[in-house]
Amino acid sequence: MAGREDGNRRQGTPGGAAWAEELLEHLRPAGRDVRRVVAWLAGAVGGSVALQDAAGNLVAGTRFPLDDGLVADMTAGRIASAAWESQERHLRLIRVEHPSHACVLAVSRDTPFDRRASDIVAHTAQVIELLLTAGESTAAGHRLRRATSDLRLAILQLLMVEDTVAARRVAAGLWPGLLDADTACVYVVESDPADRDRIAEECLERTREEALVVRCPAMDGHVIVVSPRDTMGDALRSLVGRRPDIFLGGSVRQSLARTATAYGQAVSALAVAHFRPDKTAVYAERTHPERLMDPVALRGWSARLLRPLDTLPHHTRAELLATNRLGLEFTAVNAAKVLGVSRNTVRARMERVETLLGTDFDDLTVRAVVHLALNTRIGLPDAQATGDAEHPGPRLSDLLSGPAVRTWAQNLLGRLDEDARNPRRTLRTWIAAGGNAERAAQALGVHAQTVREHVRSAEPVLERQLLAGGTDLYEVVLAHLALGDLDLPVLHRHA
Repeated sequence: MAGREDGNRRQGTPGGAAWAEELLEHLRPAGRDVRRVVAWLAGAVGGSVALQDAAGNLVAGTRFPLDDGLVADMTAGRIASAAWESQERHLRLIRVEHPSHACVLAVSRDTPFDRRASDIVAHTAQVIELLLTAGESTAAGHRLRRATSDLRLAILQLLMVEDTVAARRVAAGLWPGLLDADTACVYVVESDPADRDRIAEECLERTREEALVVRCPAMDGHVIVVSPRDTMGDALRSLVGRRPDIFLGGSVRQSLARTATAYGQAVSALAVAHFRPDKTAVYAERTHPERLMDPVALRGWSARLLRPLDTLPHHTRAELLATNRLGLEFTAVNAAKVLGVSRNTVRARMERVETLLGTDFDDLTVRAVVHLALNTRIGLPDAQATGDAEHPGPRLSDLLSGPAVRTWAQNLLGRLDEDARNPRRTLRTWIAAGGNAERAAQALGVHAQTVREHVRSAEPVLERQLLAGGTDLYEVVLAHLALGDLDLPVLHRHA
């Protein structure tokens, strides 16, 4: 679960994205020129910029008076940055590392430095540092590759929060045309963490950089591949076929705005891949309960359930929706790593949605129902609630009581009936206990390890990952709700 950290929220604006895109252009092979970067910085902040070394030599920019003692302290490493202000002049100095000596980047303005100008100076200093180092040591090449890897991760994080416009703009600077398509598939390649860098490089080679290849920030052994092209699946499957120790899970084709949903599908399919002889699986290989529900009724129910969020500003609402989809799919820690925020931020945003919906995410039935509503809403963002106070429209019980859903649920859970240990009862009790093995064991009068073994043994039978939570578990929860094996959750704001 998770929540609020509005003060640290990064809000994309057209102006903010523009300077970042221009700065990234200077990392491209054709644009790596420190003098050009310094000239660009002067124009971006509306001031004078000088880059000089420890001896006082001007490396780039325009010379202007600086305190020699202050510069000496900075080049010697005693001071990393400094600021000086008067009525006529505002000055910022930043130490810039160099393989053989340090330099000082000095920026002078007639007006005070606002947050935008400060961010531009700080990020430009990092770019200049990379460019000064490039070509002079092996470490420079590694850092540039790391910067590229970080850019790929930044693009993925933008897609995860549905900011496809900014993601395309950033990608266009280094990989033109990469995200021109409206849809994509997401794949997750799992290997030993020690081999991941090599596997990531092989993925880049096989996809010919026509896909977004990212080392997963949450799982050490995972490589995420966002592929707009259909041929990438075959290329990745051939990679898996050549190696005995890697697995591949893939999503169905989704819009770029649903990258987070596709990622969850790929992780779910990856769990199934472990039970397959070819070590690969695609999420579309099985039936999902939402596909068996009346789409109009499902849209209306989802819109009404999430109506309390509609009172929020658009960017806040979008941020909460994106964070909660991932927070319900993964742990708060892993969701935070994927989104590039702190876990406290994730927890605070989830707690805020709990409050708005008047419910408790500790209840697995609540998590499953809200997860269904969130994924329906992102898939059909323009859906509007139907009904009024006298005719509130379909209820959750109506959605789950359809013959197709009930048949699916009975067929799914019925797979467990042949096991004499009665894992179906254990699974039901474990879900009712919020996924807590100790509480379930106490209710059943068995050892907690027995509960875990029963749940774990149900995973290959149901072809779903249960202990890790997420979509697989929520589908099993919905099956129990459809058959009346668990009580429907209470969401106090749900009309």
